[in-house]
Amino acid sequence: MNYDIKDKKLKSIGKDRIEWAERQMPVLRKIRERFEKEKPLKGIRIAACLHVTTETANLMRTLKSGGADVALCASNPISTQDDVAASLALDFGISVFSIKGEDNDTYYSHIESVLDTKPHITMDDGADLVSTAHSKRKDILSGIEGGTEETTTGVIRLKAMAKDKVLGYPILAVNEAMTKHFFDNRYGTGQSTIDGVIRATNMLVAGSTVVVAGYGWCGKGVAMRARGLGAHVIVTEINPVKAIEAIMDGFEVMPMDDAARRGDLFITVTGNKNVIRKEHFEKMKDGAIVANSGHFNVELELEDGLYKMALERKTVRNFVEGFKLPNGKTVYLLAEGRLVNLSAAEGHPAMVMDMSFANQSLAVEWILKEKKNLQKEVYVIPEEIDTEIARIKLETMGYSIDQLTEEQKKYLSSWQEGT
Repeated sequence: MNYDIKDKKLKSIGKDRIEWAERQMPVLRKIRERFEKEKPLKGIRIAACLHVTTETANLMRTLKSGGADVALCASNPISTQDDVAASLALDFGISVFSIKGEDNDTYYSHIESVLDTKPHITMDDGADLVSTAHSKRKDILSGIEGGTEETTTGVIRLKAMAKDKVLGYPILAVNEAMTKHFFDNRYGTGQSTIDGVIRATNMLVAGSTVVVAGYGWCGKGVAMRARGLGAHVIVTEINPVKAIEAIMDGFEVMPMDDAARRGDLFITVTGNKNVIRKEHFEKMKDGAIVANSGHFNVELELEDGLYKMALERKTVRNFVEGFKLPNGKTVYLLAEGRLVNLSAAEGHPAMVMDMSFANQSLAVEWILKEKKNLQKEVYVIPEEIDTEIARIKLETMGYSIDQLTEEQKKYLSSWQEGT
C-alpha cells in the first residue's frame, strides 16, 4: 500500500465519519456482506478516481471486501475530505492519493499514481482517469478489462471516444441507472447544492431569484429545492422539450442573457462549457452570487471572462471570492467555480449515495462476468441490477410493494386479450 494524504492525525475523525455514513448505506452494506463471503473481485486491481468522501470510503471498503486491490485518487482538486483520506489509508489499508486543495500538477500526478497499479478495472467520476490512461498511459491499456463511469459529463466524453473509435476498453455507464441518476442527480444534487451555497454564503434563499442553468435531472433537483425554500426560480435551457417541462413544472424560462439581469444566485448544472460568459457577468446585479454544480468549472467562463475583466478580486469568506468589475459592480464566485456541493459542503447524503455506489459495486462484478462478450463501447447498466438495488432499498426503508399475479404476467405478455 502507498498513499499521499494531508495529515495522518486526522484518521480517527475520518473513521468516525465513515462509520456514521455507513449506517445510512444499508444496500451497500448488504453487498459488502455478500462480497466478504464470495470474493468475486479476488485478484482484481481497481483504479478509482472519485470524490474522496465518507460515502466513497464505504464503496472502497466494499470493493476491498470483495477481494480487490484498490487505489483511489480525487476526481476534483477541492472535494477531498482529508480526514477520510487519512482513515482510508491508515485504518482500512486503501492506497489513497488525495489532498484537498491540491494544485493541477498534483491532481494529475495522483491520477498517474493510481494508474501505476496497472489496473484491471477503472472507476471514474468525470472520465479524467480514462482520458489520462488513453493519452499518457497507453502502456497499461491492454491490461484494462473494463471500467465504470459515475457522471453525466463523463458519459458524454466516453460516448464521444467510442464514436471516434478511440475508446480502449468497455465502459459501463453507472450514471444511466435509474437508481443513480434519478435519485443521485435529482435528490442528491438538489439538496447538497443548496446546502453548499448556504454554508458558503449564509444567504436567505427565500425571496431571492435563483437562476438554474440546465433542466436535466440535476437542474430539476436544484430548482425544486430552491423553490421549496421560497425562492423565485428561473430556468435557462437549450432543449425545447426540457424547457417546456420546466414551464409545466411552474418555473419561468428564458435565455441566460435575460436571466443575467434578474438573478440573485446563479447555479449551473448543464455539463457544458461557458454557460455563463463575460457578457452575462457584465449584466448581473451588484452582489450577484455565482455557483457551479456541474462536474467541471468550465461551465463558467473564468480565465477569459470573469478573471480577465475584474479590476479587483478578494476572498471575503471561505469559498467566496468577490470580483469588482469595470462597471463598479461586484460579482461573487463560490468555490472557484468547482462543484459547490462537494467543495463548500459534504456532497450528497449517504442515503442517496448508497444506491449510486451499490451500482458501482455490482457493475464491477458484472464486467468481470461479461468481459468476453463486451466490445470497446459504452454500455447501459443492466436493468436487473437497477431493479435489484431498488428492491433492496425499499426493503431497508421498511416498504413493500405489490407483485404481478400469474394472470397479470400473462396479460402483459400477450396480444389476444383486448378491451
